Amino acid sequence: MKENEAKEADEEVQEAENWKKLALEIITEVLSPGAFERLVQRILREKGFSQVEVTGRSGDGGIDGRGIAKINGILSFHIIFQCKRYKGKVGSGEIRDFRGAMIGRTDKGLFITTGSFTRDAILEANRDGAPAIDLIDGEKLVEKLKELNLGIDIELREHISVNRKWFESF
Repeated sequence: MKENEAKEADEEVQEAENWKKLALEIITEVLSPGAFERLVQRILREKGFSQVEVTGRSGDGGIDGRGIAKINGILSFHIIFQCKRYKGKVGSGEIRDFRGAMIGRTDKGLFITTGSFTRDAILEANRDGAPAIDLIDGEKLVEKLKELNLGIDIELREHISVNRKWFESF
């Protein structure tokens, strides 16, 4: 019995990782860059951003879109975002380039990738004295899709077991 439960638990863990890999594979290999930018636009709108628009086009200076994040209906922050469909890692150079594109346009940036960020990229995004850039990697991206039920269908399964000790306590 214990062996079957352990096997089922391993399969559940594997299944949990497989859906993330599959979702990222579809996003990076099936969606066009423009479609990926529209997906990010939808995520931001679903998370409460307003006036979210995709501006990504050649000559955009590294800016793929902009929007407004409202905090508690009182404060608002104008943000710009950049989207990268990468399988690998985004380095500090891309973060610096994005920050350069931000100057004079906004105080807050959001960099979204299907890949991951190098340690140096994370440090650069949070460098003291520079405008902050929030980072969303592939893992966080697919978790947001799951949370918002966008393209990720969740099926709950009922698992029933009998607690023998509970009955024996009578």
